[in-house]
Amino acid sequence: MDNAIMSAASLHRTLPALPGQHSRPVFRSKTRLVRCSNERQVLFDRIAPVYDNLNDLLTVGQHRIWKRMAISWSGAKKGDNVLDVCCGTGDLAFLLSDKVGPTGKVVGLDFSKEQLLIASSRQHSQSKTCYENIKWIEGNAIDLPFPESSFDAVTIGYGLRNVVDRLKVLEEVCRVLKPGSKVSALDFNKSTNPFSTSFQEWMIDYVVVPAADIYGLANEYRYLKRSINEFLTGKELERLALNAGFSSAKHFETGGGLMGNLVAVR
Repeated sequence: MDNAIMSAASLHRTLPALPGQHSRPVFRSKTRLVRCSNERQVLFDRIAPVYDNLNDLLTVGQHRIWKRMAISWSGAKKGDNVLDVCCGTGDLAFLLSDKVGPTGKVVGLDFSKEQLLIASSRQHSQSKTCYENIKWIEGNAIDLPFPESSFDAVTIGYGLRNVVDRLKVLEEVCRVLKPGSKVSALDFNKSTNPFSTSFQEWMIDYVVVPAADIYGLANEYRYLKRSINEFLTGKELERLALNAGFSSAKHFETGGGLMGNLVAVR
């Protein structure tokens, strides 16, 4: 069941300070009524503390390669103004920051306050100068709080599968992208190959869920199989992007067919 969330007009919202740190403003958003799945929001808040450790464990670090590929496909370059939608704990946002450099700007947007808290903590614990160009915003992907043609590139990492309205999200991304710019969306691949599908389901049942159970999160990670089954194939994602207003779209399979990356040009 969806619930409505009202964000305050032009306010900096201050995250609670971690031990040894001062409270700091990290969110800015406009007044708007946004809709999101309360169940999914609660889930991502709950897994936030171990999200990064589990990603490393479950993929043996391979997720870092897939994320770098997603950044490359986005076309982001030095000095660009870029957006990471469903940014989570910030992996793609930090890679984008490296790519656009100190003269560029990065916005990381997510509806999970707990994930954003960890992203902000990671930003302040690292000394890279370019990371100062990152701003974290609590918001919803189906109602992006930005003017048209604001960004030179947009990324979405493991978010499109989890949103309540994929077409609306892609329409919003298309709207805030500059003409000719690209979105790069990395996610689990819904394969049409029976062997790949069976292997993926085996991995979830016998690797992912048992590993998550170490952290007491087995039930939270069992949702993966259902979410992938309810996701779109590469061809369906390409058609969805075209219906959302993009001029071209191409889906690439990576990670031996376990992952996929949609690249669409406004």
